[in-house]
Amino acid sequence: MADNKKSMEHDKKVLHNLGYAQELSRRMSGFSNFAISFSIICILAGGISAFPAAFNATGGGGAFLGWFVGGLFALMVSFSMGQIASAYPTAGGLYHWGSVLGGKFWGWMTAWFNLLGLVFVVSSVDVFLYVVFFKDLLLGATLGMDTSSFTIWHQHAFVIVALVTQALLNHYGIKVTTMLTDLSGYLIFALTIIFIIALFVFSPVANLDFSRLVTFTNYTGAPGGDWVPRTESLFLAFFFGLIYVMYTITGFDASGHTSEETHDAQVNVPKGMWTSVFYSWIFGLVMVAAFILTMPSLDDAAAVPLGGSFFYMWSESLMPYGLKVFLAVGFVIVNYICALAGLTSTSRMMYAFARDGGLPASGFFSQVNPTTRTPTFAIWAAIILAFLSTLYADIFLVLATACAVFLYISYIIPILAGFLAEGKTWKEKGPFNLGVWSKPIAIVSTLGVVALTITGFVPPYTRVLYLTIAMVIILPILWVAGVNKSFEGVPMGAKIKENQKKIAEIESKFKD
Repeated sequence: MADNKKSMEHDKKVLHNLGYAQELSRRMSGFSNFAISFSIICILAGGISAFPAAFNATGGGGAFLGWFVGGLFALMVSFSMGQIASAYPTAGGLYHWGSVLGGKFWGWMTAWFNLLGLVFVVSSVDVFLYVVFFKDLLLGATLGMDTSSFTIWHQHAFVIVALVTQALLNHYGIKVTTMLTDLSGYLIFALTIIFIIALFVFSPVANLDFSRLVTFTNYTGAPGGDWVPRTESLFLAFFFGLIYVMYTITGFDASGHTSEETHDAQVNVPKGMWTSVFYSWIFGLVMVAAFILTMPSLDDAAAVPLGGSFFYMWSESLMPYGLKVFLAVGFVIVNYICALAGLTSTSRMMYAFARDGGLPASGFFSQVNPTTRTPTFAIWAAIILAFLSTLYADIFLVLATACAVFLYISYIIPILAGFLAEGKTWKEKGPFNLGVWSKPIAIVSTLGVVALTITGFVPPYTRVLYLTIAMVIILPILWVAGVNKSFEGVPMGAKIKENQKKIAEIESKFKD
């Protein structure tokens, strides 16, 4: 108990030194910080829904080795981000890091890419929760219901219910949300293990052919490969398929966004980042192998229209009906909590950005409820934005791809800023220190992010490219047009000392 109190006092002192008051409630353990990122990554979400993007590009070899390569890049990114988080453990993480290490403009750009990426995480996961896991997998493929009469209005109604309940859970305290994300962490481990074992035990394939895991077959183009444009180049097809990993292993910035709610943040936040990526990478690799090895025919799986290779594998499995129902219900639950955790991360990003005057009506969005200790207005604004983003007609690929692209762009800005500032303006690091490996890992991270991001710009994802170009053009114009003068930015120098005079008054409104 004494150690816990000492840790909280240290966390508060670090936050005060950065110019901020302790408004949010520190109730998250190291495991909880890991679990919120692990829940958003959720290999039982993107690991299933985006599987055809890799498999229907270059078959078993593309999906398995693509996951290995892409996951390694993601791990390097988490190391680089973790090192910065250890030095600056604040809500809004990436935006704050980009500002301190690169300046106000870098931070402002980071904030908008990260915020929009997080909004798209919530909306894309809730849409996929309905379309892939609830309607197609649970009701259709598992329970045998005819869902052909379901319309877009069914989707809207489902998404609204999901968003509102997720907002209510976030609104009434980090304690409830943390309990659910902790539960999700255990559930993802348990369901993944049960799923993998069940696939092998009830596989219709008599002799497992491990050569499938390293064999590349060009499945690009229609019918099943319409996720990936037709190309005669296996290299390009493999490259296009890396979007599978980019969409799935993302969102681990949630550990950074909840820094001000985590005990011993300088240690637990970076650990939460890299361990959530590492375990997702390893468990995901085994799960992808199980998909590939237990399919009766890879050619038949790749020929299923609209990227139905996962559903082919699911329908061909000889698992008992009850086990399939159990797993399908479990997938629905962890995907719901995935979006719930995404909303937590989004609202903390919005709160932190507004706290420094980065949003219109910043005073409104930066308010923290003194009873629940949550940024309630930011929570409800986030779900409104998330729902509005689902109204675009061709929503699936755009939302899923844009969330991954925007998040990875926001990841690389502070990493590059840190690379340039290290040893110059950035001399003091936290307990998680990469030492001599810091700059080499930053370089690998940058190259990896560039590669993964480009996969989100090729057909049929070109609208994401246009949206990204629009962001890159419009944001600097707005900056020069006046934002550079009106945006105060994160506390620096004299501003930190000025803020510190108000901290006691601010904290007196809140009681643990």
